[in-house]
Amino acid sequence: MSDNDTTLSRQVHDEIEQNRPALAVVGSQIERDEQIFGAVYDGHIVRRFFSYVRPYKKGVLLALIGVIAFTITQLTVPLLIRATIDDAIVGPEAGLTLLGITAGLFAFVALLNYGANFMQEWFASNVGELVLFDLRRSMFKHLQKISLSFMDKTEAGRLMSRLQGDVHALQEFLESSIFAIGDIMLLLGIVVVLLTLNLPLGLMTLGIVPMLFLVRIVWLPYARKAFISARENQSRVNGALAEGINGVRTIQEMAREDVNYVLFKDKAHENYVSHLRATKLAQVMIPLVDTLTGFAMAVVVFVGGTMVLDARLELGIMVAFVFYVQRFFAPIRSVTMQYSVMQRAMASGQRIFEVMDVPIDVDDKPNAIDVPEIDGSIEFRDVTFGYEKDRPILHDISFRVNPGETVALVGPTGSGKTSLTALAHRFYEVWEGSITVGGYDVRDLTQRSLGRHIAMVLQEPFLFTGTIYDNLRYNRTDATREQIHAAAEAVGAHGFIENLPNGYNTKVEQGGGNLSLGQRQLISFARALVADTKILVLDEATANIDSYTELMIQRALKRLLEGRTGMVIAHRLSTIRGADRIVVLHDGRIVETGNHSELMARGGLYARLYRMNYASFDDIPEELVKTATAETGFST
Repeated sequence: MSDNDTTLSRQVHDEIEQNRPALAVVGSQIERDEQIFGAVYDGHIVRRFFSYVRPYKKGVLLALIGVIAFTITQLTVPLLIRATIDDAIVGPEAGLTLLGITAGLFAFVALLNYGANFMQEWFASNVGELVLFDLRRSMFKHLQKISLSFMDKTEAGRLMSRLQGDVHALQEFLESSIFAIGDIMLLLGIVVVLLTLNLPLGLMTLGIVPMLFLVRIVWLPYARKAFISARENQSRVNGALAEGINGVRTIQEMAREDVNYVLFKDKAHENYVSHLRATKLAQVMIPLVDTLTGFAMAVVVFVGGTMVLDARLELGIMVAFVFYVQRFFAPIRSVTMQYSVMQRAMASGQRIFEVMDVPIDVDDKPNAIDVPEIDGSIEFRDVTFGYEKDRPILHDISFRVNPGETVALVGPTGSGKTSLTALAHRFYEVWEGSITVGGYDVRDLTQRSLGRHIAMVLQEPFLFTGTIYDNLRYNRTDATREQIHAAAEAVGAHGFIENLPNGYNTKVEQGGGNLSLGQRQLISFARALVADTKILVLDEATANIDSYTELMIQRALKRLLEGRTGMVIAHRLSTIRGADRIVVLHDGRIVETGNHSELMARGGLYARLYRMNYASFDDIPEELVKTATAETGFST
């Protein structure tokens, strides 16, 4: 091993040691997944899943009719072969007439077989696609209304996996279940026909079947462990790959390419080994079934041939036995492979319905009010709130924002500023106290009504895929081009939009990647202005904007807030100097209130924050820096 490899190995070892707590969490998740995957059949999940199938029971019934008809044709063909040999070729009434009749029957059964096969495939696939559509629609609808407290704790990748892959697994289970019914019917039909045609030969032929089930009992535990291991390792590889792609800038900046490569290579190798093992165990049943088919064939040919030679069995029956034995083990192979399909479906159903069962903490009351107009006032009355039980981050907050007034929220990181704006929009429920908008308790208003009266511009602007024009009228699809242009001009966005290749019709890439951060922020400002709401919330909306753009925004803020109530959060205190009132928060409590001049004159927390914001530390007395650092939580 080279020195470089040794160094990398040590680095990887150090990485693992440092991340053992995180690995323990992953381990518990894997253990939980094993418990889920252990349930090959879960009646509760199946019942819930089939509640989505119930509206399409007519399609399922037609698919089952197709399955039954297809199975009957499969059973009929060997009987026609037997009749052709024993009656039309070697029988006492053999001849061209009888041979022609059997040929016609063959053609009829072949056409019926084709029609039945098309029917079962068409209706099974159609119902599967409809159920898949309904499941995704229901899950998406629930996710759109689900509480932000759940979304804050859940990775978007996991939700995407459930919405896409897990739903598809249930669709696959539905379609395979319909075909599995046909396989089981075919098995039972072949058993009945074999025993009816010749009981002794039928019993000898079927005597091999118990051996298959004995092997399957031994095979299943090993296969289960292999399938689970393969899925776990695949998840690890996907996670490492996603992290490597999303964090490529940081990786290159910190020269971590070699270390990350070794980490990924180890995971990929484990994934390769586990999938190879799972594939071997999955494929071992196919040659086994083929081998048993060969043994059964040998029994039929030797025993049946002896019986034919002794005139104890008709030749046609022995030939029919050969065809039935060939067909008998195919559905056994198919049903055996259904194990992994059903296992995936149970795990997927568990994950899907876990999301569907997440309660919606914030929902409209049965008698919620949809207010067409409000005066724009906001009032917090003794509000206490937190994201985790028994850990409040806001304590007895009380203040009022009058109609048309601009109130700025200032304080160190973690003081509760963003939480106040989120509560005003009722993204979360308060623990104690109340919040009123326009004189109405937010809990008495519909969510749609709040969205119509409150517009928010966040620190990280989010643009949707589509044109800039579509994004600007996102909240008001009835807005005219003139209104949109006027809003863009008001915030200084019109100029750069017009300079784009297609102007307002320029396509926005995912997340607005083809626009600068400042441009995306200006568009979000214009979008809020187009919404024309009574209340405008700016949450660190100028934090990521350059000084020139900030100057443009400050000039536009007066027009933005004209006739509107404003709640503004800013770390750049220059943007809120002109606010009517400034509320200073610290550790979830209001410590000061007043305008810029009043607060500067008091020399309290706001004054210290302001000076730290604009002065060099060399110009600030050491004693003041220490005091401000201790009180605000900012580090020098």
